Amino acid sequence: MLRTNQLFLNYIEDLYEKQEPKEAIVIRSFSKGERLFTQDENPSKILLIKEGITKCFFVEENGKEYIVEFLGKGEILGEIELIRNIPCLCSIEAVTDGSVYSVSIHYFRSLIKNDLSLNNHLLDVFAERIVNTSKRASYQQLYAAEHTLNQLLELQAQQEIEISKEDMAAYLGITVRSLNRALKKVGK
Repeated sequence: MLRTNQLFLNYIEDLYEKQEPKEAIVIRSFSKGERLFTQDENPSKILLIKEGITKCFFVEENGKEYIVEFLGKGEILGEIELIRNIPCLCSIEAVTDGSVYSVSIHYFRSLIKNDLSLNNHLLDVFAERIVNTSKRASYQQLYAAEHTLNQLLELQAQQEIEISKEDMAAYLGITVRSLNRALKKVGK
């Protein structure tokens, strides 16, 4: 639902304090609605969310958005594209105001070659993504949309954010019309 990674955030905060050269990692703010990465474009930095919430989504050939996940503190962005040397698989857009650690590609590449701790964090991230994707696919097969909708509504209340109906529908993989029916069923 909302992925976070406090251990990776702790790692990058420590790295930020000790970095050489000093401009290899910078803190950058973002505003709600701002696009951090765009699908099919080449990333120019690796980002790690310091604070705030983003959505990771892709646009299908028919123009329909599908939200893969909501990402929060400690989640890394752009690393797969760098490792595989490919354009962005998904777009990343801010759901709230926040900030990121922006890591230069050159510095990140040198860390991959020389920092076992970073590689361990990346392995953990990749494994977690596989587990989350499997669980989500299972939930979508086993439970009605209302089950995941209730989780989305809980997330919205806990984080004190507003998730649009379009984003809710895109996350659930349904139309807004179907979402409205599901909202009626759960009493919202």
